[in-house]
Amino acid sequence: MALVPGRDILAAARRDQYGVGAFNTNDMEITQAIVEAAEAKRSPVLIALSEGGLKYGGAELPKLVIDMAREASVPVAVHLDHGSSYASCLRAIRLGFTSVMIDKSHEEEDVNVRETARVVEAAHAVGVTVEAEIGRLGGVEEHVVVAEEDAILTKPDEAQRFMEASGADYLAVAIGTSHGANKGTGRPYIDHARIRDIASRLPHPLVMHGASGVPEDLVRRLNAAGGELADASGIHEDDVRQAVTEGIAKINTDTDLRLAFTTRVREVLRDDPTQFDPRKILGPARDEMRAVVEARMDVFGSTGRADGWTAG
Repeated sequence: MALVPGRDILAAARRDQYGVGAFNTNDMEITQAIVEAAEAKRSPVLIALSEGGLKYGGAELPKLVIDMAREASVPVAVHLDHGSSYASCLRAIRLGFTSVMIDKSHEEEDVNVRETARVVEAAHAVGVTVEAEIGRLGGVEEHVVVAEEDAILTKPDEAQRFMEASGADYLAVAIGTSHGANKGTGRPYIDHARIRDIASRLPHPLVMHGASGVPEDLVRRLNAAGGELADASGIHEDDVRQAVTEGIAKINTDTDLRLAFTTRVREVLRDDPTQFDPRKILGPARDEMRAVVEARMDVFGSTGRADGWTAG
């Protein structure tokens, strides 16, 4: 099925009430884990690269990701995560991305609308679809730290007005989640009523950022292998399962893969301090990440959805 526009995948998910993971990659092993998991689970998927990931991976990383997407046996979109500017989105489009996010959520509404509309015009001209954001999540996003008190939940009326004015294809909403491995004390509160209100006004797929589960088992293993990650907490699986029935179609996941990668690398080196073969260090880390991606696909409800798949 290969490389497709993001909206084709997400509109189908919104229509049939399941979620599709957008998993961030920074290298070959992470990309392999995502694609192999998607094929094993017969799940559509978005492979996301942030601006930081593109800087780290250099010119070869997007080529690798796009080539792997084209060869995949399930629908794959390659997505720019949190594009900060029109120029950044244009660069991703020229590289062959099929989905881009322009994030001007920290700007005034008129600026957000204007800049999003510019990206939409350029992207739609070549068949690329666009994510935008209204509201503000707390937590760590790339190198930016947003205090929880500065988080702003998405207002349904503003979301409706924004999508009508900007022409974006899908919308990231702030509904209580946050970026990073610490999402609050206990079970983070998710505003399901807000999701339903926004979805009742918009036919567009909605996007949940900061949705990693931060599995307790991985945190324990990480710390047992010499890591130091205190007070970690994630979004409860039941909240994710409920959200996809309410309009959430794209679910961003990055922290869980980082945890899986780092945990397994630490364990391999702890158990065999003489090991210096990168394949024997990174291979187990890739397998750990693949298991995490497969588990998330089960939670999202996207397992098996690639078989008989039609664009939304």
